[in-house]
Amino acid sequence: MTFEELNGDCSIERMDSVIKALEEVLRSALRQGCVTVGVYEAAKSLNVDPDNVVLCILATDDDDVKDVALQIHFTLIQAFCCENDINILRVNNTHRLSHILGGAGVHGSEQMDLHCILVTVPHASNWKNPALGKVNRFCRESRCMDQWVPIINLPER
Repeated sequence: MTFEELNGDCSIERMDSVIKALEEVLRSALRQGCVTVGVYEAAKSLNVDPDNVVLCILATDDDDVKDVALQIHFTLIQAFCCENDINILRVNNTHRLSHILGGAGVHGSEQMDLHCILVTVPHASNWKNPALGKVNRFCRESRCMDQWVPIINLPER
């Protein structure tokens, strides 16, 4: 298979289906209380129980690219996730993430930190989610093409 054939696999339709799957994973995990939001909260959760984390989402907006401290946190979280076989996605739209999570980004009048979101599965649960399988497959296929942290462009809706 040539590079062009592999690259052609990332068609618009495929990316749309991965975006829809990611939205479904987040909504489903939120309903079950299996979402950790925030860089520091995520770091604490990863430290306590990394075996239950099935997906790590690192989100930025255009302004965040210049935030050196945030980028250092991302680097450390990515390294930890790679070491513990946790799938990682980069997403470029924290506003859209907030909307997907039903406004979970707003706590009272204060904006919550949506730069890192973990999806977890409790030990007692055998959570089988086809959407999670699709997202995990996308991450695995991206790693096979040497894209260790795939980027998803979430459109505004």
